[in-house]
Amino acid sequence: MKLGLRLPQRLGVDLRHDVAEAARTAEAAGYTSVWTYERLLFPDTPVESYAALSDLPWPEGSRQAADPLALLTVAAMVTETVRLGTSVLVAPLHGPVQLAKALATVDQISGGRMIAGMSTGWSTDELRATGATRADRGRFLDETLDVFDAVWGPDPVSFRGPRVVIEKASVLPKPASRIPVMLGGGGGPSVVRRIARRADGWLPLLTTPGPAGAAELRADWDRIRDMASGYGRDASSMEMVVVGNVTFTDRPAGPDRTAFVGTLDQILEDIHTAEEAGADELIVDLNLHDWFTSTRQMLETAVEIRERTTLREQT
Repeated sequence: MKLGLRLPQRLGVDLRHDVAEAARTAEAAGYTSVWTYERLLFPDTPVESYAALSDLPWPEGSRQAADPLALLTVAAMVTETVRLGTSVLVAPLHGPVQLAKALATVDQISGGRMIAGMSTGWSTDELRATGATRADRGRFLDETLDVFDAVWGPDPVSFRGPRVVIEKASVLPKPASRIPVMLGGGGGPSVVRRIARRADGWLPLLTTPGPAGAAELRADWDRIRDMASGYGRDASSMEMVVVGNVTFTDRPAGPDRTAFVGTLDQILEDIHTAEEAGADELIVDLNLHDWFTSTRQMLETAVEIRERTTLREQT
């Protein structure tokens, strides 16, 4: 299983220097990809708890989440081989044509290394800041995917949708190569159908540690791929890239812990659990942990995680 690293973009990060350093360090350490996430704003009194999970406060570090595509542009300029992914962009927050152009531009700059991870989003505060609503978010994501198919294809482009109308126009630049589009989200019926019909892969969270978590995630992934095959798609070409939101504790977390919460040894076990579930890749996200405002400390930990997983693979 490959490992990716989420780039630093939270509050306290020196964007001028830290992003480039993190991208270079990740590539040198053997990470095969670097990733960014999207947070548009930080409400003082949010409508929902964080990620719409009951009673979970918004992480203080997310008061700043620097623009994900700007950060990937920096990473593209200082690396040669790592893939550059978003996990995830919230489709309803963007104009579809502008987003397609931005993704194609980064893909050109990077020589064809872009991965477009997309989602409907969940925050009412963010959605209404851009004129969207929770009721519209699935429809907006579907239209965005339709626009990607149209404008990344040959010119002249013609397209007509609920928000977007293009009449025989050139839309450039085109991607340097085909941009994989991956979708985030849980295992709900509409999410599963959309992934199975339209996506090149799935970006799930691993929440339950150990064999139970591996079995649960594997079952959802099998269901998605079986459904994709039913739609006549080649399910073997789809990827599952698991997101690991790491929070370290001083002492081993108890048996009721959430995956990727605990000591370094427990985090390494969770990485193994993702592999047992059939993940092709796992994103190590160290942005949520407050003491990773020091990018150097974050990168030292990221390198240690990579070294220890490599050592485990060799034994």
